[in-house]
Amino acid sequence: MRIGELAERAGVSTRTLRYYESRGLLPARRAVNGYRVYDEEDVCLVTQIRTLQEFGFGLDETWPFVECLQAGYPSGDSCPASLDGYRQKIAELDALIGQLQSVRDQVNTQLVRAEAELPGGPEPRCEMRG
Repeated sequence: MRIGELAERAGVSTRTLRYYESRGLLPARRAVNGYRVYDEEDVCLVTQIRTLQEFGFGLDETWPFVECLQAGYPSGDSCPASLDGYRQKIAELDALIGQLQSVRDQVNTQLVRAEAELPGGPEPRCEMRG
């Protein structure tokens, strides 16, 4: 198939496919007439990359999955390196969740204090600290 068909089937733009090619994620095969040509494995490859990006993976983090597919495995997460990639992303997300929970707790503390100082209470003071 040509680049337009791959783009349509994978739900991306041809510009995205060219970018993936420039980054080495998508093989650059050409027909004798110079047109880029792709096959079903490339549809799976691009779909895997897009799914990972939707999960928050950067393009550099997709390499283990791409290499797994290029090695002939049925899915990009069939290899130990891919599983490690998932584990690393989960650890990263857990850290972000912890940071967000901390910020939420601080905002909630400020809200509770502000509500306690509503009319009828003491004169408001500015105690915000960075």
